[in-house]
Amino acid sequence: MDNTRVACTLTGGHQVVMLAPLRERFRHAVVRRTYLQLTWGQRMNQVTTQTQNETFDYVVIGGGSAGCMVAAKLSESPANQVLLLEAGDRSEENPETLSSDGYKYAFINDNLMWERVSTPLIHGGKQRIFVGTGKGIGGSGAVNGMVYTRGSRQDYSEWPKGWQWDDVLPHFEAIEKELRPRRRPPTQWTEACIGAATETGFRISEDLNDGDLTSTLGYEWMNYEGAQRRNSYVGFLKPAQERPNLTVRTHAHTRRAIFNSNRVIEAVEYEHNGQLCTVAVNHEAVFCAGALETPKLLMLSGVGPQAELERHGISLVHDSPNLGENLHDHPNVMLMYEGDKEVDCQWPQLYGFDRMNPDLPLPEGQSDTCFVFFPARSSMREGAARLGPTKLPYWLYKIASIRKLFSALIYFIFGLSFIQRRLQKLWGMVIILGKPLSRGRIRLQSKDPQDQAAVDPAYFEAPEDLETMALAVEKAFAMAKSKSMTAWGNRPMAGFPGPSASRAQIKQWIGKNAITTFHFAGTCRMGTDPEAPVTPDLKLRGVTGVRVADASVVPFTPVSAMNAPSMLVGFRAAEFILATQRKPQAAPQPTAVS
Repeated sequence: MDNTRVACTLTGGHQVVMLAPLRERFRHAVVRRTYLQLTWGQRMNQVTTQTQNETFDYVVIGGGSAGCMVAAKLSESPANQVLLLEAGDRSEENPETLSSDGYKYAFINDNLMWERVSTPLIHGGKQRIFVGTGKGIGGSGAVNGMVYTRGSRQDYSEWPKGWQWDDVLPHFEAIEKELRPRRRPPTQWTEACIGAATETGFRISEDLNDGDLTSTLGYEWMNYEGAQRRNSYVGFLKPAQERPNLTVRTHAHTRRAIFNSNRVIEAVEYEHNGQLCTVAVNHEAVFCAGALETPKLLMLSGVGPQAELERHGISLVHDSPNLGENLHDHPNVMLMYEGDKEVDCQWPQLYGFDRMNPDLPLPEGQSDTCFVFFPARSSMREGAARLGPTKLPYWLYKIASIRKLFSALIYFIFGLSFIQRRLQKLWGMVIILGKPLSRGRIRLQSKDPQDQAAVDPAYFEAPEDLETMALAVEKAFAMAKSKSMTAWGNRPMAGFPGPSASRAQIKQWIGKNAITTFHFAGTCRMGTDPEAPVTPDLKLRGVTGVRVADASVVPFTPVSAMNAPSMLVGFRAAEFILATQRKPQAAPQPTAVS
């Protein structure tokens, strides 16, 4: 999920919802979320055990970008009884998720985001950062900026055999046939930005999905059509919902998978409408809860590092030492400038890619950094309201009423007319570390499924990452000083470093100000080596009947956004399963422990 959000008008079905009602929806969402938190303890006391007589062939856990794809494709075969469990709402309950202009309102809707912050960043000024992800049907693909980038050919050379660029290209094309991504039209400001890029050595690409992201900039592909967002829900799951063999169950909080003594999947346990439910699994459970939730759920199910499970009193099913490791993300910082006239653009639609650090262990020419030209009018108000409360002392942030009050205050201040007038002229550059060497980890905080995992992104644990970002910031200075941006207006905003800053000062500023781009990946890495928790056909090692199909399996993140690769993983997971149905089946055997 990208950290840039924008909307002016929302479309829910055929109804257009204008700005004022949306603000009212935001206030109602805050009240509703506060009420739920205040009554959570009483509600948990009312949870009862329910014996479920349901049995499904396939249970898909998580209705995000990948999960919608898996459920829709598996249900194409009438013989497959498919259940999709999603903790959040249906898309129609939050119409901003269906609008091509609604993503900044989705970003501040608490019903659509998991409230989650990181552990203190040891190499990032000891700050905690917001690491929430999308919640509800569509997942992060329902709240992001709709950027659709495959990545570069070189990115996929780092993935296992069978996942190289030429292997995945036909699957991307099949996905795009339904999503129909497109680019937004140029404006005077975006053309000035292109001038700045060419002046500083970028070539202009007519297609950022052609596999070549070497020193290039262009108009980004986005999965929208007219007033409608076209994510994996709209393009795949929604048309499939009337199939009698597909059940979509929302507000269903998965707790764990249940295995028999042979480590074969038997059932999935979840909470729904105050009841503890169990659904039997005939064939496979597919975990699609995302790179931060899937490893947590697997650990709660007894699959993960043995010492971690023992620490929380969880019975061991399979010792998988690397499950929850290899977390990587794209940290970013932003430089802001004031122009001489209003920015005539409402979307961050220009993306550039370049190699900043020649000393990185990457093939020659492979880009390591992403640059995004950002119009402040698009989403600065909503971004500040969502991310600002993390600057509070942590003990205050944990108090929901104070956190929400602080967020509402920021939202109000940014809505003042004189600030809004100034925002119209502000523009920036987001500098994103695309090929991090640092690796973080996911750990349990308790055995309670309602508790969020401890998320340590480990930004800048590898000092090369900080060097790469500092070099990229210096490149951004050069673009900002170009003739094209000088003609537009490029007065640096207070609080941001300028060209006179030393490399050491830039690094210090980056460490204190870096935030996530919401591109979490790698925590259930797929690979051919026995240390990889997941095989290249997405089977969870050490047990039978479980696959993982989300960004957690990505071994090395592409330099670009993660939404398209996540849909690719879901698409291929369903194809792997359907392919086994077309072959004679041997009796299931438990996978040997590596």
